[in-house]
Amino acid sequence: MSAVPDTLLYTKDHEWIAIDGDIATVGITEHAAEALGDVVFVALPNVGDSISQGAIVGEVESTKSVGEIFAPVAGEVIEANNDVVSAPDTVNADPYGAGWLIKVRFTQQPDALDAAAYKALIGE
Repeated sequence: MSAVPDTLLYTKDHEWIAIDGDIATVGITEHAAEALGDVVFVALPNVGDSISQGAIVGEVESTKSVGEIFAPVAGEVIEANNDVVSAPDTVNADPYGAGWLIKVRFTQQPDALDAAAYKALIGE
């Protein structure tokens, strides 16, 4: 059973979102990290990139498959977690902490699920 923190929002594409004012921190859920297996490569957008909600903004590769990262919000990338680029296994070890992927100054609220709705989506 995967952890699903109540303090976060979630997408149907298995990203999590932490909102702080107009900044959204984005990562992939523990459920997604477990489904991917051992993450060996992470590609992220560049700081300053404008992203559209729903657009592919990166990828996470594992020993089993490649997963796309979808932007849960539209806005400007203000930070990319280069630590996960250097140490991709951080996404598996700490998906809701050190394994975050990007921070975005967003222009509209995300269309997201709360923890209960996400748990229902993944069957927990």
